[in-house]
Amino acid sequence: MAESPPRPHPRTQLDDNFASPIRFSLMAALGDGMELDFPALRDILQCGDSPLSKAITHLQAAGYVLARKGAVGGRSRTWVRSTKTGRDAFAAHLQALREIVALGGAQML
Repeated sequence: MAESPPRPHPRTQLDDNFASPIRFSLMAALGDGMELDFPALRDILQCGDSPLSKAITHLQAAGYVLARKGAVGGRSRTWVRSTKTGRDAFAAHLQALREIVALGGAQML
């Protein structure tokens, strides 16, 4: 009886859209259906406007977040929330990380 091929290493399931620490942290901050405005995200992530803006643009192009613009007190404001596609992709990425850690621990035994 032929052996089945080995299962691919879980790193192959990592999503490159989360390779940036800011994009990864942004998805983690948004949580399930949470919407945050740009200043709140900037404060939570402790990053500058430009890196945050680039992260939002990247994740929006991937279909992982939605950004909407509006005005509050005459000032322009941007709100960001994750999409179901983004939440599913992030959950799969986290699962792959867990599997990588579990493999590492198993090899130490």
